Amino acid sequence: MLRVAVAQFNAVVGDLTGNVERIIACAAEAKARGAQVLLTPELALSGYPPEDLLLRPDFYRACQRALDDLASRVDGIALIVGHPEEHEGACYNAASVIENGRKIAVYRKTRLPNYDVFDEKRYFTPGDAACVVTLGGVRCGINICADIWEAGAFEAACAAGAELVLVLNASPCHLEKHQERLQVLGERIAATGVPAIYCNLVGGQDELVFDGASFALDARKQIAMRLPQFREALGIVDVDGPRLQSADLAEVLSLEGEAYSALVLGVRDYIGKTGFKGAIIGLSGGIDSALTLCVAVDALGAGKVHAVMMPSPYTAQMSLDDSREMVRRLGVRYDEIAIEPAMQTYEKMLAPLFAGLPADTTEENIQARIRGNILMALSNKTGALVLTTGNKSEMAVGYCTLYGDMAGGFAVIKDVYKTLVYRLSRYRNTISDVMPENIIVRPPSAELKPGQVDQDSLPEYEVLDAIVRAYMEEDRSPREIIAAGLPEDAVRRVVRLLRIAEYKRRQAPIGIRITPRGFGKDWRYPVTNRYADEF
Repeated sequence: MLRVAVAQFNAVVGDLTGNVERIIACAAEAKARGAQVLLTPELALSGYPPEDLLLRPDFYRACQRALDDLASRVDGIALIVGHPEEHEGACYNAASVIENGRKIAVYRKTRLPNYDVFDEKRYFTPGDAACVVTLGGVRCGINICADIWEAGAFEAACAAGAELVLVLNASPCHLEKHQERLQVLGERIAATGVPAIYCNLVGGQDELVFDGASFALDARKQIAMRLPQFREALGIVDVDGPRLQSADLAEVLSLEGEAYSALVLGVRDYIGKTGFKGAIIGLSGGIDSALTLCVAVDALGAGKVHAVMMPSPYTAQMSLDDSREMVRRLGVRYDEIAIEPAMQTYEKMLAPLFAGLPADTTEENIQARIRGNILMALSNKTGALVLTTGNKSEMAVGYCTLYGDMAGGFAVIKDVYKTLVYRLSRYRNTISDVMPENIIVRPPSAELKPGQVDQDSLPEYEVLDAIVRAYMEEDRSPREIIAAGLPEDAVRRVVRLLRIAEYKRRQAPIGIRITPRGFGKDWRYPVTNRYADEF
């Protein structure tokens, strides 16, 4: 029988020394629990994705030194460690098998993804050979992440004699992706009859969040182990021929629980790994800033979050009351800074230039930019990061102000549709009642002019979100979206807004990705673009 430990841990990109120490600690725990093998995530040594660090020869040399240091400091357990490798002039996404202080085998990833958020063909050469190594009397094949997503690499390992396949992964999450992983690995097992153990990275890295959720499937495709989502864990799997056994079987989160946990982890790691001292959030009394505030408090603790309300003459009293009540419930620092004096100063400064011109969105945008300026000044002075509060629905159609509500360092709900914002707010209140009901039920408004509500400018959010999802995530033409039953006038309007807002999105801060396609690495449309959509 072979006992395999699965190290689902939070590697930091570029922190080679820190990552080595984490692997050593995992190895010590695994060894104490009787494991003979420790399986780590893809590129665990360097963190994932290192992006253009992989273009630097000195980075590969540093990774090799770190790997040598790791090998010299662990004994009594075999390690399977993911790392970048330079070999004979080519660069690989590799996994080394280390036993008794020396490297006994190397596997080089054969399937290099170049879609969605992945860019591996920019950096790596594909490997061309299976790797099977005997560990504790079991012939173990090795695959890395994308290798299992199509037939070929897994089957090659089995053809080379593997009785068990160990898979190193850095698979970023989107909602319910864990189900897709189960399906594709199940297809590989169905074709070969060989069980597999899947070790996934956990943690936030810029816009990506890795959800862990490592698992093992036996030869019948039955789940033998499942580690928690969105937190570190060390799992143990006992391998007895085609049978796998484990005491680790974590529950699967609901869709809302998954989305909320991803946002919390993304904020915690972005601020923690980049070294900011805390978070600053501009409250409006609306649901988007309220949800962002909840996420920040759950990620960082109330003591590291500063909420700022910046009322104008158009701010409703209920917005002030709701914001005051919410910060009381959460226990965060709260300040109010009225922006009317700045509005009057701007009006006076610009009066000669605006003479004879009617008031329009220009004056509305000035209000948003005054607020953005205040928040950035507080950020500069305190070292805390401004978290922006715009959702995916608004980002899609440009219902946001450059250098105003878009000003900040990290866009928490940038990939969260407005309809999901409501669901997540309800979900958060099931944990503890922190968001006043009035914030959830009142009609959303930017409060930049008297009586303003979002639906004056946008279709109903259910319609808007359905159009954006079909056009942006599914690449469906307007003609197809209309044929599916969505109103033609809304489709024409939303598609036009989505296209002309590209220049804004290019200047937006990065934000957490939780859908199959976000406005980040996986959305690369030209700003200057005269393509005529098919209607």
